[in-house]
Amino acid sequence: MLNFTIRRLLLAIPTLIFISLVIFLLLEASPGDPLGDVPLTVPPEVKERMREALGLGQAWYVRYGLWLKQFFWVEPLYWFDSLFGTGFSDGMQRIISFQSRSPVFDVIAQRVPQTLTVIGMSYLVGVLIAIPIGIISAYRQYSWFDQIGTFVSMIGFSMPTFFTGVVLIIIFGVKLQWFPSVYDTTLVVRDWDSFLAQVRQMVMPVTVLALYNAAQISRFMRASMLDNLGQDYVRTARAKGLSERTVVLKHVLRNSLIPVVTVIALGLPAVFGGALITEQVFKVNGIGQLLITAIYANDIPMVLTVTFLFAILIVMFTLIADILYGVLDPRIRYD
Repeated sequence: MLNFTIRRLLLAIPTLIFISLVIFLLLEASPGDPLGDVPLTVPPEVKERMREALGLGQAWYVRYGLWLKQFFWVEPLYWFDSLFGTGFSDGMQRIISFQSRSPVFDVIAQRVPQTLTVIGMSYLVGVLIAIPIGIISAYRQYSWFDQIGTFVSMIGFSMPTFFTGVVLIIIFGVKLQWFPSVYDTTLVVRDWDSFLAQVRQMVMPVTVLALYNAAQISRFMRASMLDNLGQDYVRTARAKGLSERTVVLKHVLRNSLIPVVTVIALGLPAVFGGALITEQVFKVNGIGQLLITAIYANDIPMVLTVTFLFAILIVMFTLIADILYGVLDPRIRYD
């Protein structure tokens, strides 16, 4: 397992570099100018000096190489200096946003807590709901519980998150006024009242993403359970006199979780994609809103860095899914 993990990590390096090159070339070929909002009264020579200050006068391969150096060398050195008080990154240029003229990673670090709070809670709630629903729906196939679960799953999987978010805002935010329709990112939890306020404003965005995640995972869980419930080893376990609870939860569930774990691990990066829209709907000042704003402003360093971080998440969770697959299934050996 260790050798497999090392091989996959080494293979991930050229894969990520190739992905970053593709993203950079796509952004380079896209229309738009970072200085497009500069007033027309600015003289051309001043505008040209502004372009040179942003590094836009250099060839694309020079700017790409500079970004690689800053991402993989300068930024890690800066965070190392921040943790241990050293000065290895002194005088080195960090990745700077065209829009805010601030270091990109500093801006991302300010937005990450909001995104992780909403996404982490929604995915956890979605998984905790989906697995029991999938188990019960498979064990009681075609029962009223299975029919309701299938109906709700089809609704949750079919409707896009922005539509579900708008519906919840209209019903629970405008009509009933149970929950705030706009997420207050300035809220700081200091006491019980502020904690309740934080929970109230998280209910709707978490519900939107949790419903979408639970709909997908519960269907996979149900299908995997049905596939294993008809296997010979289940009949053998029952013939030995094992209780139905032991047969289902110990034998069937473990084998059924093997493909579901892969779906859960690979689905987490996809939740960030869904959060791009959900954060716009509920005005959550997170990574999704940051990326959308950067795209509108043609902020190439910000867009490139955020999308590349998403690519790292996908590669990382793919590796985690493969490792968990081998842990859950003793028949699979990578070494």
